[in-house]
Amino acid sequence: MNKITIRTNDGQKKINKHIYGHFAEHLGRCIYDGFYVGEDSDIPNTRGFRNDIVDALKAINIPNLRWPGGCFADEYHWRDGIGVKADRPKRLNFWGNAPETNAVGTHEFLDLCEQLGADPYFGGNVGSGTVKEMRDWVEYLTSNYDSTLSDERRANGREEAWAIPFWGIGNENWGCGGHMHPEQYADLYTQYHTFVRNYGETPMMKIAAGMGGTDHNGEDIETFMNRVMARRHKVVMDGVSIHYYIFLPNNDAHSATEFGEDEWFFVLHEANHMDHVIKQNSAVLDKFDPEKKIWLIVDEWGAWYPVEPGTNPAFLYQQNSMRDAVVAALTLHIFQNHCERVQMANLAQTVNVIQALFLTEGEKMILTPTYHVFDMFKGHMDATYLPLDIESDSYESGEKSLPAFSANASKSESGEVLLTLTNLKPGDDLTIECDVADFEFSTISGTVLKADAINAHNTFENPEVVTPADFDGVSQDGSKLTINLPAASVVALTLS
Repeated sequence: MNKITIRTNDGQKKINKHIYGHFAEHLGRCIYDGFYVGEDSDIPNTRGFRNDIVDALKAINIPNLRWPGGCFADEYHWRDGIGVKADRPKRLNFWGNAPETNAVGTHEFLDLCEQLGADPYFGGNVGSGTVKEMRDWVEYLTSNYDSTLSDERRANGREEAWAIPFWGIGNENWGCGGHMHPEQYADLYTQYHTFVRNYGETPMMKIAAGMGGTDHNGEDIETFMNRVMARRHKVVMDGVSIHYYIFLPNNDAHSATEFGEDEWFFVLHEANHMDHVIKQNSAVLDKFDPEKKIWLIVDEWGAWYPVEPGTNPAFLYQQNSMRDAVVAALTLHIFQNHCERVQMANLAQTVNVIQALFLTEGEKMILTPTYHVFDMFKGHMDATYLPLDIESDSYESGEKSLPAFSANASKSESGEVLLTLTNLKPGDDLTIECDVADFEFSTISGTVLKADAINAHNTFENPEVVTPADFDGVSQDGSKLTINLPAASVVALTLS
């Protein structure tokens, strides 16, 4: 039996739009030959950034963009990326041993954010940088005072300071950010927190890089929090970030597009584990912050497969199939189920890297199935979360099981209810009875994302193999709906 009751009168929490954030790292072809093609390119661009990607991100109301990394952030020195482009130093990007021209630096990134209408999320260099370096970057960015750094920014073409709402103090400090113990990072975080001051009027959130690597039980974060909070003058962060990627066993032997149902199930089971990860880390934060003022931020997440054959393994270029659309829908549902604590997240990454929204090849650009999920779900952003009572059949493989489907609902300020669903079973359509309690509606509009095969994906030759279509698989009897949810699909229904 598959049943949903939407408790339309019980909505109390908001779904923060920043759960739908994205990530742009100087890795592979995400920035160069991805977002950025240069002002002299024949590809239509605005000050070097591809118009097609900018327009597509604006269409899904991108709320924030994280930059410059990732692991790259902890070897990035911001002065390399300011001033006259021809005079900027050329560096070796350790992640892929690729040349880093520094053509995209601070001013260019913030120009991109302004084109997008997205809030910038800066990743600061703790691993190889200094407190002074980060402190100076913040003043350069946010100060309108009469100071040398403010004057330097003005001389570089920006008169008014920028508003920078999000600042990450380090990245993956347990690994590529310095291989630190929690206690070591806690001491560094406290020092950076003290001197990284915001000179502007817009509040700036200081975000700690949560510890743990592949250990997501929260123990390292608890050690970190204990050490920070035990100080005479408590240093309280505004957010704590965690990362969660899906890897297959013996990952290099698998493929983003050639797989069977066993691999399909394994990936979705790992995606569903995100719920456990968030519960464990939320329980730790609850000990220190029962009022839930500290944001839990999943600022890297996604499915990570082997790269496409014939591409540089270090560039992490992979295809994106219907399986990844279901991963995205399931994961976004989990974030929203925990929206009281999870206030921000960033899919890794936006263009040409890991679970990307876009793939590019010269002048060609394609939208991936994951992009379409973000488009279908954008109505949840800043809406009121509506609790659901769900009864679901199980989807089993060996000794493991999953619910057959996942669903979320929200109510917008205009009064519309958005119900999103995903069918995790690749071989079975599902009939779902849905009771929309205490809500009068006369119109139902729907969109479905599905394909003929679970590994279906868009290519440059066939860019619309997986693309949304109108959904007519729902019937209404008063407040009750009967939804015919196709196998391995994602559906969005708007009730008004």
